Amino acid sequence: MRDTRPASSEFAPYYEGYVSLIADGDIVRTIEQQCAEIIAAFTNEPGRALPGKWSVKDVLLHVTDTERIMAYRALRIARGDSTPLAGFDQDPYAEKAGAESRSLEDLLHEFRSVRAATVTLLGGLSDEAWDRVGSANGNDVSVRALAWIIAGHAQHHAKAL
Repeated sequence: MRDTRPASSEFAPYYEGYVSLIADGDIVRTIEQQCAEIIAAFTNEPGRALPGKWSVKDVLLHVTDTERIMAYRALRIARGDSTPLAGFDQDPYAEKAGAESRSLEDLLHEFRSVRAATVTLLGGLSDEAWDRVGSANGNDVSVRALAWIIAGHAQHHAKAL
């Protein structure tokens, strides 16, 4: 169910940091309400130099790409697809994404669109779908955990700005 926090057995240990950032409650509502907070964080820091390899635009597009991938995983698993899903390497994605050639407004619009699609997908799931477990990147993961990971990943990057 969408208001039940995932157990640690529902996701790989790597994701604990993301899941732990999100409060208990209706995760679909959390993801929907979080959108404005994420947009504000990136809007307030468009020209800021970040330590490391990525710009603010790179990070925003990374958050969007990751949400797309996690939502796709949630869709496949929720629909009962038992095909093991591949992992992805964020660095080549960022390298090929071309975030710097796009305006911040365009990247924010894309994030809003992806977030709206995520809310629609998750909001339409049955109670049974939330409990379904599949395999992604060689690890078991539930639909419920993917929702918490989506929210926690975005929160992590917004707080790091």
